[in-house]
Amino acid sequence: MSSTRSSPTAARPFRRPAVKAEALLAAAALDCAVKVDSGRAADRVLQAAFDQRRWSPADRGRIARLILGIQRSRRQLDWWLDRAGVRPAPLARLVAALLLLEKLPKAAVMKHLPRLPAIEAKAIPVLEGRTLDHPDQPPAVAANLPDWLAKPLQARFGPRFAVEIEALNAETGLNLRVNALKASRDEVVLRLAAEDIAAKPTVLSPLGLRVDGRPALARTAVWRDGLFEVQDEASQLAALLVGARPGERVLDFCAGAGGKTLALAGCMANKGRLSATDIDARRLTDAGLRLRRAGVHNAECHALVAGDSWLKRRRGSFDRVLVDAPCSGTGTWRRNPDAKWRSSADELDRLIVLQDEVLARAATLVRPGGTLVYATCSVLTVENEERVTAFLGRHPEFRVVPLSEAWSDTGSPAPAPGPGPYLVLTPARHGTDGFFAARLVRQTAP
Repeated sequence: MSSTRSSPTAARPFRRPAVKAEALLAAAALDCAVKVDSGRAADRVLQAAFDQRRWSPADRGRIARLILGIQRSRRQLDWWLDRAGVRPAPLARLVAALLLLEKLPKAAVMKHLPRLPAIEAKAIPVLEGRTLDHPDQPPAVAANLPDWLAKPLQARFGPRFAVEIEALNAETGLNLRVNALKASRDEVVLRLAAEDIAAKPTVLSPLGLRVDGRPALARTAVWRDGLFEVQDEASQLAALLVGARPGERVLDFCAGAGGKTLALAGCMANKGRLSATDIDARRLTDAGLRLRRAGVHNAECHALVAGDSWLKRRRGSFDRVLVDAPCSGTGTWRRNPDAKWRSSADELDRLIVLQDEVLARAATLVRPGGTLVYATCSVLTVENEERVTAFLGRHPEFRVVPLSEAWSDTGSPAPAPGPGPYLVLTPARHGTDGFFAARLVRQTAP
């Protein structure tokens, strides 16, 4: 009689070894790092990764800190890798970040990267137990700046250079702007708290809320109901400085995806006519979707193309025009630290020419007595004060409205954040993005 028992030599089914949680997290971080290194924006890469897999809030936060931390400290990480004889690349930078930013010992690094090639493993004995800073690092390396930007920023900040660069390179939470068409700030705070998200009012913007970490805001009912938008406090203030009122004709000239258009709509209470223009039709499509979710009914979006007569037909017809000009984005490094590595001196020269052209073109659309606001998310003088000075030299029919006079239109309970004629914000002084805005008025006679 044959036995039904299995032979001890019978083949057993293959079982793939379980992948440890640390290795899964490191694999996700490395995938993001490779995509960012190829030139993709870090915030979009992270959002796509989080949409693809439901990571816990703690894991989301750690992956984001690793990816953004690598970009914030890239010059220093690369300096250490060079010292270890390892070519800077996404995997090598991840190893350096685990050792220098997270201060992990070798054993923990190997749990995250169990199949680490020998080339990258060379860095471990050199970097383990080290601090990110080192007295031999050149100033631009210690500040984690591209060489070409170090001198302009030193000239901009003077004796405050170190503290301002440290703030620009620091981590930050998220700022939200409450949709005034649908809710008050207190109502949104309570709605977010009901979904276990703590938010507190911002200091300068009367519509702003601050949220720590990177909660999944897009999965909340508050978001789906259109009660808020993610927008830095500085951007909110620039839009409020326009002073848009119900019943007016207002233009957001470089609207992009519509962040400031939405803020202007709230000021106008769905009354009057709000126009949003841009040369990027795809981004304007996104703006249209956001406007509908926010309950905006008085806005139109128009993509500008060569030969378009839309602007010509509207010369001198707008009460208020906002020019949120294309710029280097140096003020947004807290949220977009990868942006500094995609910029160049040649790109800055191109942007300066474009800023002058855009501002001059927008000026033709302002009626006599109307308001023109020029804004950038840059901290570079050449993109800000110098551009306004150059514009006024060519357009004597405009004059500057001092910030002390314009500030009341923001509705802020706080005093104006500076004594000068312009709105100038920095992370170190104000806890916002670096930002610049100048409010001009077209005089009825030159």
